[in-house]
Amino acid sequence: MTRPSSTPWTWALAGALLGLLLTTLWQLPASWFTPSVQTVSQGRFLLQDARGTLWNGSAQLTLAGGAGSADAATLPGRLAWKMSLTGAGLNADVLADCCLQQPWRLSLMPRWGGTQLMLADSQSQWPAQALAGLGTPWNTVQPEGSLALSTQGLTLEWAAGRLAVAGRAQLDANQISSRLSTLKPMGSYRVTVVGGAATTLQLETLEGSLQLSGSGQWVGAKLRFDGEASAAPERQEALSNLLNIIGRRDGARAIIKVG
Repeated sequence: MTRPSSTPWTWALAGALLGLLLTTLWQLPASWFTPSVQTVSQGRFLLQDARGTLWNGSAQLTLAGGAGSADAATLPGRLAWKMSLTGAGLNADVLADCCLQQPWRLSLMPRWGGTQLMLADSQSQWPAQALAGLGTPWNTVQPEGSLALSTQGLTLEWAAGRLAVAGRAQLDANQISSRLSTLKPMGSYRVTVVGGAATTLQLETLEGSLQLSGSGQWVGAKLRFDGEASAAPERQEALSNLLNIIGRRDGARAIIKVG
C-alpha cells in the first residue's frame, strides 16, 4: 500500500512559513547588528542610536578604547549602510556623513576554510581628533588635523587563522598638531600599506618640523616596525615633550619600535 502524497494545503503552509521567516529576517532591526560590530572590533567601534533595519539602517559611529577604557569619540553625523545578498556572498554600501563623498562598496564572500572581504577603490577624509577615542597613545597625543585614506584593489582574506592582504592602502595625515607641543602644525605624514606575500608598512614625512620615518611588515598577525622621530634643529625645544612620548630617546632622536 502506497503512502498518500502530501496534500496541497501542506505545501501552502510550508510556503507561508518560509515567507514569514524571510520577512522577519528582512525586517530585523538595525540594533541587532550593533553588538556584532562591537564584538568583532573588540570594543573599538561602537554603533549607537541605531535606526532602520539590519539591511538598510544607520547609526552614530563611536571610536572607543576597548574593554575597561573610558576613552571615546563620536564622529559627527551618521553612518548609513545598505546590504544585499548576492549568491553566497554579502554586498554592502557604507556612507558616512562626515567623511565619505562616495559610499564604500564592500563584498564579503565565503572561501574554503575562511572568508574574503573586498573593498572597491575608494577615497575618504576623517578628522584626526577622533583617534583620541581609541585610547593609548592617542588619548595622550590628542592629534588634530585631517586623515585622507585611499585604497586600491584592497582585499583581506582570513583562512586557517591567518590574514592575507592584497592591494594597497594609503593614509595621508595632513597638518597634524598635538596638545603636547606648542608648534601648530607639526607636519604632514604618509603611511602606506602594501599587501602581498609579506604585507609591508612604510612611514614617511611629507613636510614639517617633526620628522617621522620607518618601515615594517606583518609577521603572522603581529606588526614588526622600526622607525625614528626627530625635530628640526630650531624646533627641538617645542617638540621635546612629544619626542619623549613617541619613543625611546637617543640624543635628539626618538627610536620607535613595535613588535
